[in-house]
Amino acid sequence: MDTDRGDLVVVQPGQSESYWQPVPANGYVELRVAPRNARMETPFGFGTQTVAPGCYVREHSHDRNEELIHCIAGSGHAVLDGETHPMVAGTTIFLGRNRVHMFVNDGAEDMTFTWLLLPNGLEDFFQAIGRPRAPGEPAPAPFPRPADVLEIERRTVFAPPPPGGGRKPA
Repeated sequence: MDTDRGDLVVVQPGQSESYWQPVPANGYVELRVAPRNARMETPFGFGTQTVAPGCYVREHSHDRNEELIHCIAGSGHAVLDGETHPMVAGTTIFLGRNRVHMFVNDGAEDMTFTWLLLPNGLEDFFQAIGRPRAPGEPAPAPFPRPADVLEIERRTVFAPPPPGGGRKPA
């Protein structure tokens, strides 16, 4: 092994670890690169999330992480610290620590975005709350989040939820 050079990882379509997501997001995530599949000096997680029409990623924040979101398909809106912003293919969002955010698919098609989280940990959350997904299989019926979701959030990358559990889409 060459210790002067870092890892080289190529992930082709259909080769990602992937998980169906519970309500309210539904849809699925694909985990593309993380410390569990690449040696890295600065640990990060990178993947995609697809949110079904009429669904959303609930309001949350990360108290130890920075996040980059880039919309690649579909449309909807992001609510960032209470302010609504359109989210269309090409929209990029940087979220510093403790920035409250949610993503809403109010379009007629799936909305897909990439996510990059530094340091990593989001991949562990998605695995803990999701169900394994194989490429091309039909979506399961909507299913609930685990009963211990707040504990899963606490031990991964989420700040404590806001009082009342957070904002719902308008």
